[in-house]
Amino acid sequence: MAQSGLGQDPESTAAVTVLKRAVELDSEYRYPQALVCYQEGIDLLLQVLKGTKDYTKKCNLRQKISNYMDRAENIKKYLDQEKEDGKYHKQIKIEENATGFSYESLFQEYLNETVTEVWIEDPYIRNTHQLYNFLRFCEMLIKRPCKVKTIHLLTSLDKGSKKEHQISSLEEIKESLSNHGVLLEIEYSSSIHDREIRFNNGWMIKIGRGLDYFKKPQGNFYLGYCDFDLRPCHETTVDIFHNKHTKKI
Repeated sequence: MAQSGLGQDPESTAAVTVLKRAVELDSEYRYPQALVCYQEGIDLLLQVLKGTKDYTKKCNLRQKISNYMDRAENIKKYLDQEKEDGKYHKQIKIEENATGFSYESLFQEYLNETVTEVWIEDPYIRNTHQLYNFLRFCEMLIKRPCKVKTIHLLTSLDKGSKKEHQISSLEEIKESLSNHGVLLEIEYSSSIHDREIRFNNGWMIKIGRGLDYFKKPQGNFYLGYCDFDLRPCHETTVDIFHNKHTKKI
């Protein structure tokens, strides 16, 4: 494993901090997070190298960069193999009031032209704001590069007077999707608890709060009302897995 001793030059302080964190994560076997830190630290070291004139220091920096690049490449190969073996697991912790976690930001990495079918299990697609969340998620799915043809939704049926609103709203979304050549299959269950989303390219995402992890906007004309990247979030955890064969919910 590479070590992070780079001296205490002011210009390399940021690189030292990031790479020290990379080594810590590496030693804790938290490889996805370690890889991100290694890559960021390497970029910072390359910037330091560009501004260095001292020959000896240049040689030392090149050696450090080479060592970190070798370690990052080994981790990347390991993670790629984990994905291939269906053992990949990445966890994202969304802090209370954090922003920058729109559906696009969270899911875009796992959506490509091979995604044609999606399974969504979420017991709380009931209230108006939850229905809008689902609509926004569907809007993301029909954009390029996705070629989604079928969306399966498993949710719970609301009780009382709100039931008709839930059913009619989902039927309206279904009709709208059909205009884009996408079939929405809706199934109701009174016993579901888990919240997860699966793509037929092998990715599975579990969110503690399901699609409903955004806070209510302070007003209709507050930033974040339309752009979910600017919307504060509730605290939750996102677990991402990859399996060779995604089973239907």
